[in-house]
Amino acid sequence: MIASGPRPVAPFSHAVEADGWVFLTGQMPTWPDEPERPLPEGVEAQTARVMENLKLVLAGLGLGLENVTFVRIYLTHFERDFAAMNATYKAFFEEGKLPGRTTIGVTALAVGALVEIDMIARRP
Repeated sequence: MIASGPRPVAPFSHAVEADGWVFLTGQMPTWPDEPERPLPEGVEAQTARVMENLKLVLAGLGLGLENVTFVRIYLTHFERDFAAMNATYKAFFEEGKLPGRTTIGVTALAVGALVEIDMIARRP
C-alpha cells in the first residue's frame, strides 16, 4: 500500500511487484484525501483524476509514467467516451512514448465511475 495513494474501494494492494515487474491495481476517479467527495463530472475529468491517482502510486514506488509498459482501460460508455478519454489520456505521456494498451467496454464500475485504469510497469 502507498501511504499517499487513494483509499481502496475494495480489499486490494495499490501495487504488487514481482521480479521487477510492477502491477498497479485499477484506480478509480476518487480523491485521495477526500474519498467521500463526489466524482469529477465527465469522462475527461475522471480520466485525469484516475491518471493522477496512478501517478501517486507510481511515485510511491519510486517510478513514473515513463516506466509503464502496458495499460488497460475500462469504460462504461465505450462509444460515447472513447475519443474524449483518449485525448485526456495521451496528454499524460511523452509524445511518441505511449505504452501498449487495451481498452474494454464494461457494463459498470465501482463507485459509479465512468473509467478505471490499471497499469503494468517495469523497474529499471
